[in-house]
Amino acid sequence: MWWFQGMAMNGMHSVNYPTIYRSFARNFAFSTGLIPWSGLQKTIDSFRSHTGGNLTADSYEYLQNVTLVFDDGSSTSTTSSVARRGLELFIRDFSTTINGTTTGSDGNSTFVSSSKESHLVSGIQAYVEQLSIPDGNTFMTLFLVWAILIAAIVVGILLFKVVLEAWALLGSFPKSLTTFRKEYWRVMAQTITSLVLLLYGVWTLYCIFQFTRGDSWAAKVVAGVTLAIFTALLAFYTWQIISTVRKLKHMSGDAAALYENKETWKKYKIFYENYKKSYWWLFIPVIVYMFAKGCVLAAGDGHGMVQTIGQLAIEILMLGLLLWNRPYMRKSGNWINIIIQVVRVLSVVCILMFVEEFHVAQTTKTVTGVVLIGVQGGLTAVLAILIMVNSIIACCKENPHRKRRKAAEKAMSRDPEAFENDAFLTEPQPYKSTPPRQEKRLSGSTLAYEPYRGVAEGGAGIGAATRPETLNRFGLGREYSQDLLISSAASMGGKSGYRSVSQGRSETSRSRSPPRGRQPKLPDLDFDRHRGR
Repeated sequence: MWWFQGMAMNGMHSVNYPTIYRSFARNFAFSTGLIPWSGLQKTIDSFRSHTGGNLTADSYEYLQNVTLVFDDGSSTSTTSSVARRGLELFIRDFSTTINGTTTGSDGNSTFVSSSKESHLVSGIQAYVEQLSIPDGNTFMTLFLVWAILIAAIVVGILLFKVVLEAWALLGSFPKSLTTFRKEYWRVMAQTITSLVLLLYGVWTLYCIFQFTRGDSWAAKVVAGVTLAIFTALLAFYTWQIISTVRKLKHMSGDAAALYENKETWKKYKIFYENYKKSYWWLFIPVIVYMFAKGCVLAAGDGHGMVQTIGQLAIEILMLGLLLWNRPYMRKSGNWINIIIQVVRVLSVVCILMFVEEFHVAQTTKTVTGVVLIGVQGGLTAVLAILIMVNSIIACCKENPHRKRRKAAEKAMSRDPEAFENDAFLTEPQPYKSTPPRQEKRLSGSTLAYEPYRGVAEGGAGIGAATRPETLNRFGLGREYSQDLLISSAASMGGKSGYRSVSQGRSETSRSRSPPRGRQPKLPDLDFDRHRGR
């Protein structure tokens, strides 16, 4: 859908498109929420008429009685039948440009009848009004289509929940559906969030266009409120994920739990599930990329060079980001997305040929349009094949992150001692535990004696046990931490050097006043009793 949206947005620049490319780009309007539905447009016209809108030259009925004239001098009628449009496109494919006049292969003009009123259009207005959608109705069309999709999602999920409950009453149903039955509200919220993420770029585009070109105050209010809500929703998830990562890095040194912890994965996976663990953050520049594209295209409407150069800069930055990081899990994913981004950059370069300020000949524009159609159409076909192949693979193979997490859960169920949770971590983090014969436990934390690696490596041995974070967790002060380190270091001095912690404390406490507050009971770390084992 993002690829289709990109091709639709390429057709919205305020430049002199050749007719063949303008007709090609119009085919992808559905991906931006523009559905040419007469009943919907009449409803929006009625809404606008009651909220300050002017329908004199900006309504569905008006578009049915005018001829659209584009910047290059070509024209079309929004009332043409499907067959007539197909025939018109076929004729224009073989048209030639002679002295700036467009003629067909038989020498006759391809312009439609001039009996209708002419209506000059360009940019976003030209794109949407080809579909019999007035430019004043653009945002509300997207909003109502989105509302219909949300209603369909909610009703569909609730009906499926009812079916599962009835199934459960009649008999047992597959275990794979248990999670959906218990967490259907989470599934619904994530599905709606995914739809918001999918449409965020075009939503930004149409909202800003509504602010600059719309006439209904109510439509502007709806545009502002929804854009703020969507931005706040994505910002909230971004903040939640960043906060979780900071906590994880503070506790365990990395953000692996975003993929390994089941609950965290279920909450936030829609944002980063396709990326490598070290590139979980790439969803943030992707959101900024969509927002920037929508802003540049809408705010620059009527200024083709500004739009095109701005879009080119944004696409090049995204291409550089993908080439530098290659963030996707599989090599195929990296190469596919890099190729897509390369085609996007080349597409904007081709659009530069249509900018009026460069005074490119009409014949060159037509050839460039044909080349652009070939490149974009060919990649679209390849992507369609890849989507089908990946769908089959997704049905046969698990997500690699999920597969590794399940393997870890199975290993933990077989050997729980090997996956003890560190007492001061909020998220479960597996680590290598010491052999049971070398362990003593203190309130759920493992204190183990490993004289050859504990202090030096800070592992799960005495070094980890004496970390200030662990000791403070149990109310043990700094002085006790020092005593424990001194006694453990003394025990490494040789056969005669093994002493209990209690002995070490009695010796060191002579020159140090006892810590303030409640004195906790010291753990039994008498290593002399374990020497004979």
